[in-house]
Amino acid sequence: MPKIFTDFWQFLTGATGDYLHQGNWRYLILALFWILLLASIAIAFRNWQEDSEQRTGRNFGIWLVRVLIGCLWFQGMLWKLPLPVSDGLQYWTEQESTNAAFEFHRAFMKDFVLPHMSVFGPIVFLAELVFAGSMLLGLAVRFVGVLAIAYTLQLWLGLYDNPSEWPWTYMCLAMLMFLFVLDAAGRSLGLDAWLRRKVPAVRDGKGFIGWFFNIAS
Repeated sequence: MPKIFTDFWQFLTGATGDYLHQGNWRYLILALFWILLLASIAIAFRNWQEDSEQRTGRNFGIWLVRVLIGCLWFQGMLWKLPLPVSDGLQYWTEQESTNAAFEFHRAFMKDFVLPHMSVFGPIVFLAELVFAGSMLLGLAVRFVGVLAIAYTLQLWLGLYDNPSEWPWTYMCLAMLMFLFVLDAAGRSLGLDAWLRRKVPAVRDGKGFIGWFFNIAS
């Protein structure tokens, strides 16, 4: 079987190297992924069923790309484990301390981030988990998308001078997240659409929770 298919299958079944590196914890992580993925499908189906305005090829296309980007974030999150600091995260943070585009960025990574990796490791892991969950579920996509843009631009600048990295990789991801924010991608078969339709406080921006999800979605 071509490697492209085996890689896909191994990711869905928790058999990639990043999964296997977690030992028996991989089953819990894999279960989390499938919960998010199946919830995304269920939310999309409910939106499609309940709201005729959701039944368009455009909404389906946005949902599909959003879910795939959620999978991208989830897969990228895997090598941030185990906590508090994975070898991979340690290595790439060290790369930023020597390959960032600006001297102040290199100094910040070297003098502040690297000595406190036991704190920053879990933060990075949780950030990418939130990005993955938001994209898969279509929840608070505008708010989380802005955070993801800032996060991705930091990687773009932090690894800009690394000869093994192509800066456009991070810029393309940032631009895609920008389009999700601009288009409120969570309103396309996502939880943001369901909340706006079913929860008046969110639709009208009433109360703190309603106000937050009104602007975040």
